[in-house]
Amino acid sequence: MSARAAAPADRLGTLVAARTDAGGRFFGAEADRLARLCHRMAERFARGGRLVAFGADAADRSDVRHVAVEFVHPVIVGKRALPALGIEPGEVALLVAPDDIAIAFGAGAAVEGAVAAARARGCLTLAFAPVGADWELRPPTDDAFVAQELVETSYHVLWELVHVFFEHRGLLAGRDARGTHDAGASSFLYPFLAEQETDLDAVLADVRASIAAKADETAALRAQTVGDGRAALTAAAAALRMRLDAGGAVLALGNGGSATDAMDAVADLRAPPPARRWPARRALDLTADSAILTAIANDVGTEAIFARQVIAYGGPGDALLALSTSGGSANVIAALAEARRRGLATIAFVGYDGGRIAADGLADHVVVTRSEHIPRIQEAQATAWHVLRELIEEARP
Repeated sequence: MSARAAAPADRLGTLVAARTDAGGRFFGAEADRLARLCHRMAERFARGGRLVAFGADAADRSDVRHVAVEFVHPVIVGKRALPALGIEPGEVALLVAPDDIAIAFGAGAAVEGAVAAARARGCLTLAFAPVGADWELRPPTDDAFVAQELVETSYHVLWELVHVFFEHRGLLAGRDARGTHDAGASSFLYPFLAEQETDLDAVLADVRASIAAKADETAALRAQTVGDGRAALTAAAAALRMRLDAGGAVLALGNGGSATDAMDAVADLRAPPPARRWPARRALDLTADSAILTAIANDVGTEAIFARQVIAYGGPGDALLALSTSGGSANVIAALAEARRRGLATIAFVGYDGGRIAADGLADHVVVTRSEHIPRIQEAQATAWHVLRELIEEARP
């Protein structure tokens, strides 16, 4: 293999290794606190509290929307919906209540003021930067992309594992215990469900172990996604660089949590992390305008919500970035088809086995995360996108 051919593989390996190292250090240090925080959050939810999220900039606000949709619209069968909303920092003092959980993304004076207001109202406060929160989980990296990926995994495991404590009423302050729950045939998946409800330490130990396992699974999926997707990522970077340098735009889309990943992609293009010193790039978030989305969904149908926007905004010098955990969402497939008709370059990040998008070759460049666990797919796709964003600025068409 020539040095030129080996270079992309070496670069991708370095990017993945940085994430594996940071993730190992972060979750090794924070698994216990994350487990205890799940317990505290469950107590708040049990008393009628809500999760209220807010953030500093466009990239942070994608995490605000992501954590809110995960709690309100759980994608794992059997998980209960929990109240959550995303707001602006300046709205915190007006909208939070004493039993709420306030989660801050990013830093700066506005976020610090919002955290202080939430604490003054009696909220449990969580942040991922030094902003004065009760609980601060700080990623051990100066790389904004790596930090965001660790933050995303953190709030995913909080969402997944806060539910454990609802199975143990006696472990929640102010609630009566029930008898020991027999997990039956599911015990190998959820051993903590059979613990005595008075044994908080045993349940916390199981939750810590689950956090470590989830972090390991994410690290492996990141490596698989980037490793298997090396050719697609490299080719997509060249295609995007050529269009962006010529003044084209990236149109990004997805549903639910994938919509927030599209938000993040657009933020990373328009306003790159200052340390990168990259130029701002043209990008449009096709999930952003609720009036357009609801008008098309109501009058035409949900399948057309993105395709209609591709017709309005896309042209041969542009590109479409589609994110889908299933690889089979009808509105994503319709948008990819419309983009191809109009000459846009098409890139798709998909989960499971790739779904119809991969099987039928519905995008020019397809990156597959081979998992059926939606939170882990989204975490690996965040890495794949950040790697692609790096390669765009390094690529030469």
